Amino acid sequence: MKYTTTMPRAIAPLTLIAALLCGSAAVAQDRLEVWSRSGPQAAATYQAVFDAFTAKTGIQVEYLATVEFETQLRARAASRDLPDVLIYDQSSMAGYANEGMILPVDRAALVGADDLSDASWDSVRMANGDYYGVPFSQHAQVTFVRRDWREALGFDVPTTHEELIALATAFATGDPDGNGVNGDTYGMAVPGTTDRGFFAWWLSSYMMQRGGSFVEGAEGKYTVTVNSVESVAAVEWIQSLFCGTPSLVQPGALTNASATPFFAEGHAGIYQTGPYAIANFDNAPGADKYEIIIAPAGPGGASTLTERTSIYLGATSTMPDAQKALAEFLISPEGQEIGMTAPGQPVVRLPVNTTLDGAAIYGDDRWRVVEAQLADSQLMPSDIDFTAARLEIAEGFQAMFAQCAPVGPALDNLALAISDALADQDALQ
Repeated sequence: MKYTTTMPRAIAPLTLIAALLCGSAAVAQDRLEVWSRSGPQAAATYQAVFDAFTAKTGIQVEYLATVEFETQLRARAASRDLPDVLIYDQSSMAGYANEGMILPVDRAALVGADDLSDASWDSVRMANGDYYGVPFSQHAQVTFVRRDWREALGFDVPTTHEELIALATAFATGDPDGNGVNGDTYGMAVPGTTDRGFFAWWLSSYMMQRGGSFVEGAEGKYTVTVNSVESVAAVEWIQSLFCGTPSLVQPGALTNASATPFFAEGHAGIYQTGPYAIANFDNAPGADKYEIIIAPAGPGGASTLTERTSIYLGATSTMPDAQKALAEFLISPEGQEIGMTAPGQPVVRLPVNTTLDGAAIYGDDRWRVVEAQLADSQLMPSDIDFTAARLEIAEGFQAMFAQCAPVGPALDNLALAISDALADQDALQ
């Protein structure tokens, strides 16, 4: 999608929240408050990481795992009492930094910083050149396929979009699950929800593979390209998955949380998502029933979306040394390995610490596929706040596909909305 980032530029003015936070009173603490956006399985793994940190440093951690992360964080920001450490999607960093909710990070002062790649550090660098996070976990979206269905219908592993469509069509019209009924399964499970703009993340991979893009640029300045000739052609192809005959996608807009069981329960045979789903899919449909493959290539290649989790330092903390100590532990080989292997669900999908071999630690060659896909993946713009643009993209595409509307005019309107979102923060090239 031709995103590149970094190099100094001015940050957008801080908002009212920043002013409120600056006026917060220091309150004595005896433990570090840490939040993550996690369900129960991931929370169990995080707790194991924090227990090891406490055993090593004596610093107590009060941990909150919540799936309503944004809502609860806004409430705490309003009360001028942010968590000391936040572990969350990299995509939220620029917004938090612009609002003064998180502190800049002194990369040079962080023990272990040199064990992280420049690419990881670039992902947490704002357009003004400052780092506002510490990389913690990385992966790319990968393609899950029901191996048993594919083999039952006599198909090879798809390597091109043409082969992907042929396989999805067979899943949607044939009897891959062998229940004697043709056409009661779907080709693809698609998390088409607009919540947090999730649909835009799923779409971005196929846009890249078809040679299209949402925006292009670097150094805090971007050009809107969602309505370029290449992007229109890409979107017409994606729309055919939803609006063609047969439709290859399930009806309705699944969330990421509901798309995972939809695939696991045997309703669809192809699902592009993150490798965090491996633990669930090993339980159902079962590790022997599915496979993880490199994304089948379109005319633009086989790239998918890079996803990262980062560590952020809350701006109202009175425990700066403990904040730094926890960040250093989380990127250490010990902290990273516990995050991959503790009972629950890996919260370090692939390590950001370059001294570690992720697939070897897992003892699972499927993670080699994830590593290979990560090497051919791209991050959405991270040096600007892309949240508003991402929401516009998700809502615009959902409406377009729900109505099977003509692509060109809809993309022209969407381009104007994205331009407005970028212009609001002086990020329009």
